[in-house]
Amino acid sequence: MSTLNRLKNYAQKLKKDIFVLYLSYKDSRTPLVAKIVAICVVAYAFSPIDLIPDFIPILGYLDDLILVPLGISLALKLIPNEVINENRKMAELLKKNSKPKNWFVGILFIIIWILFAVWIGKLLFRMFS
Repeated sequence: MSTLNRLKNYAQKLKKDIFVLYLSYKDSRTPLVAKIVAICVVAYAFSPIDLIPDFIPILGYLDDLILVPLGISLALKLIPNEVINENRKMAELLKKNSKPKNWFVGILFIIIWILFAVWIGKLLFRMFS
């Protein structure tokens, strides 16, 4: 098995735990640092917009293969095991029903990309005028 395939399998395995994080950041037994990391990971994972769009060759999948799994892994290490175990059971039910969307983060990424496009446009305009 190639390294890329192993990395993809690992990323898919960790993405299953995103629902565990979704439930764990709402749990009062989760430490504050773990909640902050979990909120950031869940918000990004449920966002309809990627930080790096998938149509960009190679880099487009960087967040799916590296950033999200690393965030999930870090958050899971910060959350107590008993919280994770309890929320795994509830996450199975949640996964079957629906996937929440975080439209705030989606809109934030759209604004970032628009600002980036305007900035690039201004640079190009200055170069050619």
